[in-house]
Amino acid sequence: MALIAMKDVTIAFEGVVAVERVSFQVNPGDYLVIVGENGSGKSTLMRAMLGLVRPRGGSITYGDGLTRERIGYLPQQTAAQRDFPASVEEVVLSGCVNRMGRRFFYNRADRSKAEANMALLDVTRLKKKSYRTLSGGQQQRTLLARALCATDTLLLLDEPVTGLDPAAAAEFYDVIRSLNRKHGVAVVMVSHDLGGAMRDANRVLVMNRGMDFFGDVEEYRTGFAERTVEARG
Repeated sequence: MALIAMKDVTIAFEGVVAVERVSFQVNPGDYLVIVGENGSGKSTLMRAMLGLVRPRGGSITYGDGLTRERIGYLPQQTAAQRDFPASVEEVVLSGCVNRMGRRFFYNRADRSKAEANMALLDVTRLKKKSYRTLSGGQQQRTLLARALCATDTLLLLDEPVTGLDPAAAAEFYDVIRSLNRKHGVAVVMVSHDLGGAMRDANRVLVMNRGMDFFGDVEEYRTGFAERTVEARG
């Protein structure tokens, strides 16, 4: 059963269509990369998957026990967020908020999950450090540990390597590959870094407000991408 299924989803803001009649699904264990030009609807589509944007038409359904609250999300960072004055441990723990229900305080299970994810992302040694003092790569690992506190099933990543140097970006992709292949976490990644993002992906969605392509990576490379180059030539 699909974790998320979108059928003929259309999204508009003040009458302007941002996403038009998009249909696809994310299955357990998938690694889906969403690509497209600026303004093509990539981030809007991801926000709809999170329930942050309501479609004007079509449907979004969740399966296999998944709910919107149990999706891990790593958004694009703003300058203000990079300067957030909290410890690494506090940032990671905040990923448990959606699990707390009516509780006002973190419990032992929350703290145990945060500790496990800090260890998994190799930031335990940094847990008392201020988030604002970390390198870009360390900040992304911290935010990924935070996102994993919300989910064991599905991660949504919006331009996760933006601003990282090549070494940090390569390291981040290695972490995502491990989470996907060794831990079975499905991944949906919006990215402009086509080569890096597609290295480990199994599926590709090409957005241009509507859906230009959705399918396997190999099919994209040998079919859609080649036809696009020929058309431009």
